[in-house]
Amino acid sequence: MMAMTTAEEYAEFGAREARGVSPAYERLALAVSRDEEVLALLDGLPASKRQPNLLFGVVRFLGGPVEDPAGFHEFTVANWPVIAAEMRARATQTNEAGRCAVLLPVLAALPQPLALLEVGASAGLCLYPDRYAYRYGDHLVGSGEPVLECAATGMAPPGSFPSVVWRAGLDLNPLDVTDPADVAWLDALIWPEHAHRRARLRAAAAIGAVEPPLLVRGDVVDDLPALAAKAPEGATLVVFHTSVMYQVPAPRRQAFVEVVRDLPGHWIANEAPGVLSYDRLPAPPDGALYNVLALDGTPLAWTRSHGQAMSWFA
Repeated sequence: MMAMTTAEEYAEFGAREARGVSPAYERLALAVSRDEEVLALLDGLPASKRQPNLLFGVVRFLGGPVEDPAGFHEFTVANWPVIAAEMRARATQTNEAGRCAVLLPVLAALPQPLALLEVGASAGLCLYPDRYAYRYGDHLVGSGEPVLECAATGMAPPGSFPSVVWRAGLDLNPLDVTDPADVAWLDALIWPEHAHRRARLRAAAAIGAVEPPLLVRGDVVDDLPALAAKAPEGATLVVFHTSVMYQVPAPRRQAFVEVVRDLPGHWIANEAPGVLSYDRLPAPPDGALYNVLALDGTPLAWTRSHGQAMSWFA
């Protein structure tokens, strides 16, 4: 299958990922898909650095407008050298704690206690699934803030929390929730209308700041075994990742799969359907963009990218 052009990538993002979720980003992505001047600038970047979330996040981070396509065009063209430098240096490290809502049912069913190791951890906010509260429809699990809402079908909500005794993350560029600049970047990656996600980020960052996880700067293949070896004996090691592997080149992705399968414990993946290969998948619930939630290579459910919905089919 041929790779999408940059224009097609932006059109697809607007039509499938942003539609019904962010009107501003839907408008903006479709406008960029038809903007030959901005597309030409983007095509001067490496393919992995052209994605909509990265461009829009950098423009927001630099104080540019993202709700008005014409203003966005002017700002982007006028400030392209600075924008391009930021895009080359940064990655879409969206640290969405809401993704814990789709991980929780799997984590709660594994042999306890757990040693969690997140690949592509960003600031590590998905390493606290036992510290958040959840609402699956009318069913509330836990108490306190933040409350992570998830529309779940085909499954019974978990009745208990996992017991977590160790938390670690691996990332090429770990972020620090006690650093205002790092938190500002995480905030810039949240879509414009999503005030609830900004409140969630602040609440989750407050939890992470009290008990910081072990965050290691390193490669998903070369440095994973050494970090996994630090997990305490007597705990079930769980290596997991959500919406990360699309940024890893395909050969390295395959090398990661071989490494993670050789580790003791379990592996949870939550990635777009084309990122990892599965023998067969049922049709997704609708035309929106979904991730596949899988345990040890077996697909379990369709999930939305921010953890806002899951459809269990296993």
